[in-house]
Amino acid sequence: MRVVIVTESFPPDVNGVAHCALQTARHLAARGHDPLVVAPAVAGPVGEAPCPVVRVPSLPLPGYPQVRVALPSRRLAAALTAHRADVVHLASPFVLGVRGMGVAARLGLPAVAVYQTDLAGYARTYMGAGENTAWRRIRTVHSAADRTLAPSTAALRDLEEHGVPRVRLWPRGVDTVRFRPELRDETLRRELAPNGETIVGYVGRLAPEKCVELLAGACGLPGLRVVVVGDGPSGASLREALPGAVFMGRRTGADLARIFASLDVFAHTGPYETFCQTVQEAMASGVPVIAPAAGGPLDLVDHGRTGLLVPPRDTGAVTRAVAALVADPARREAYGHAGRATVEGRTWAAVGDQLIGHYDEVLRERTAVAA
Repeated sequence: MRVVIVTESFPPDVNGVAHCALQTARHLAARGHDPLVVAPAVAGPVGEAPCPVVRVPSLPLPGYPQVRVALPSRRLAAALTAHRADVVHLASPFVLGVRGMGVAARLGLPAVAVYQTDLAGYARTYMGAGENTAWRRIRTVHSAADRTLAPSTAALRDLEEHGVPRVRLWPRGVDTVRFRPELRDETLRRELAPNGETIVGYVGRLAPEKCVELLAGACGLPGLRVVVVGDGPSGASLREALPGAVFMGRRTGADLARIFASLDVFAHTGPYETFCQTVQEAMASGVPVIAPAAGGPLDLVDHGRTGLLVPPRDTGAVTRAVAALVADPARREAYGHAGRATVEGRTWAAVGDQLIGHYDEVLRERTAVAA
C-alpha cells in the first residue's frame, strides 16, 4: 500500500503529532508498505527518517518559534501525484493537512484524518473565546475525510457531538522497550534530590494550555522536589511560579526514558489532551500518575489503581493528590506496577496494525461505492 502522510509536524520537532507520524511511518515501512511523509520545513538538521520526507516551506509561529506553519507550495500536490498514493493520511490537519485534503479530493484519493489537537481548547486558552469557530473548522475539515480517527473515547464523543461523521477510535501506542522501570537511575535521583526528596515530575510543552503552574502548591510540600522536563513559551514565567523546581529543558530518547523511570510520581496538568502520550510513557516506566479527569487521561488512568484523576484546573486537588502519594510509598509502588502491566500490550506495532485495518476498510468502501 502506498501511503502519503501529510503532517503538521515531524521530527526533529518534539510533540505528540510529530511522534505519532514518525511511529506510523516506521510501522508502515516495517510491514512492507510504502510510506511518504510531507511536513513543514524546519531550521537545522532533520536527522534520519524511516521513509522519504518531502519538506514544504514554512515559517515559525509568532511567539512560539518551536511550531512551524506550512506555506502554500506546489510540492504537496507534486508529492501525492508522484508517489501514486493509495491512501492519504492527514495527521492533525490544520494548515498543511487542509491543503492535503483538497489535493486528495482533486485526485480522487481516499483520506483518513487523525484528530489529535483540541483546537477548541486552545481557542479558550489563547483567545478566551472562539470555540464555535474552531469547531466549525474541525467539522469542515474532518467531514471531507473518508474516516476520522479519534485517539480517545472523550475525543470521539466530542467529534460526534459537534457533527463530525464517520468517526472511529484509534488509540496510541507506547514503546515499552524504551520506557521501562529498570532504567531508574539512583545517581540521577541524587542529583535532582540531594536530600532524598520524593521526586514529582512533569514532562511536556511549557505552554499556557498545559497549566503547569498547577504544581505550585506541590512545590511547597516538605520532602518533595518538583522536576519539569520540556521547553516552550511559558518557561520563564513557570520558573517564577514554581520556586525550588528543577527545570531540565527538553530531553529525548534514552535520556528521557531514564528521567521518567527515575520519578516517584508523574503529574500531568493539561486539561485539553485528546490522548496524552506522556501518561502512557510514565505508566510504561512503572511510575504512578496524577492527571486531570478530562479528555484522553480518562481512558488511560484507572483511578485508585494506576494513579489518581483530579478535577481539571484545580491547584488544590493537584496538591492534595501529590501529598497523598508522597506520603504512601507502598501505594506508589502498587500503582506503578499496575500501570506497567496495563500498557504492556499497547505497543506501536499493535495500534499500527489497527491503523492499517482502517486503511483497508476505507479502500474497500471506496471500491464498493465505485462498483
